[in-house]
Amino acid sequence: MNSKHKKTLKIIFTNPVNGNIEWRKIESLFLALGAIRTERAGSAVSFILNNIRVDFHRPHPDKASLRYRVKDARKFLEQAGITL
Repeated sequence: MNSKHKKTLKIIFTNPVNGNIEWRKIESLFLALGAIRTERAGSAVSFILNNIRVDFHRPHPDKASLRYRVKDARKFLEQAGITL
């Protein structure tokens, strides 16, 4: 995990939740942590990390993740045993 990934992780766990983070940065963090990505139909994508699975829809046309996706990403990381 490089410094950009660490910064993204910190942003995900910051309160109040920042909904302005680019989705590609969150995906990059998941992959850096060892998650397996599965492309699904349309904008859907799944990740498996430490035997925990989560499904997301990539944001479009905007790049921002919005708060609910960041909250879901935080929950996924916590369930997978990843914290600050």
